[in-house]
Amino acid sequence: MRFWAPWGSRTPSGRSLWTDPVTYYTALHIAVLRNQPDMVELLVHHGADVNRRDRIHESSPLDLASEEPERLPCLQRLLDLGADVNAADKHGKTALLHALASSDGVQIHNTENIRLLLEGGADVKATTKDGDTVFTCIIFLLGETVGGDKEEAQMINRFCFQVTRLLLAHGADPSECPAHESLTHICLKSFKLHFPLLRFLLESGAAYNCSLHGASCWSGFHIIFERLCSHPGCTEDESHADLLRKAETVLDLMVTNSQKLQLPENFDIHPVGSLAEKIQALHFSLRQLESYPPPLKHLCRVAIRLYLQPWPVDVKVKALPLPDRLKWYLLSEHSGSVEDDI
Repeated sequence: MRFWAPWGSRTPSGRSLWTDPVTYYTALHIAVLRNQPDMVELLVHHGADVNRRDRIHESSPLDLASEEPERLPCLQRLLDLGADVNAADKHGKTALLHALASSDGVQIHNTENIRLLLEGGADVKATTKDGDTVFTCIIFLLGETVGGDKEEAQMINRFCFQVTRLLLAHGADPSECPAHESLTHICLKSFKLHFPLLRFLLESGAAYNCSLHGASCWSGFHIIFERLCSHPGCTEDESHADLLRKAETVLDLMVTNSQKLQLPENFDIHPVGSLAEKIQALHFSLRQLESYPPPLKHLCRVAIRLYLQPWPVDVKVKALPLPDRLKWYLLSEHSGSVEDDI
């Protein structure tokens, strides 16, 4: 028979026995849900276990505090009181993963909760038992922008950008495998739709191939050309022309993202349609750059752009005390072909 003690009752060891008979939340959980940071501190100072989990979901007070932006004061107080920022529930979900999974980018923006957890030492490599990572939520939300309301899509994209920036600043790797959990891979697959975020990733040093296994696992160059070759466009097709322009810029960003170009093996393409010659020319220029020693001006361009990372590189280029013609050469946003730039 379970003993239900009133609020504040103690065992000889000083631990509270009070547990809600419906939710199995402790008094500390309830204080967090009601956003009462002073009560949180009072309970902890009187013996409440700051890391205590409920019996059903095994959620800690920190997990609950991370899930709503209004609970930010309780989140801060719990961290100050020594809550374990990397403790996980029965699914392997940490408070950071709770904060990410609870965000929808429209009504729930847990950006500040995520920032606070990261500054408190949250592990960006945390993974649930189902394989979810810190990028799983972002990838899901990006998928929600396809064919949806434009205003909501803008809000979601803005949230994803802000959170990605926070995660990268604390060491998260968006280019690891498996591919379906790689934010860089997802953005490359839909580079026209997610162009701003992809640009940010590449200009922040994200690998354009799998960061663990290289181009043999997945390659940004292969993904871009596969997309170009599969688009049934014509010369008058503005969407195809825009796709080609963005592809040229993405290829340029990848070319200038490392000192040595890393193309995949068996990098063959078979373009069709009215733009096949331009696509073939892009492919040939990359092959040439890989096969022969690159010219000095290209090496200088790569070195300068790498030095100016992280994002926004082009903004930093424009601020350099250089002639306009030289700035133009250093920029990527003029969307000149890779062939011209090299």
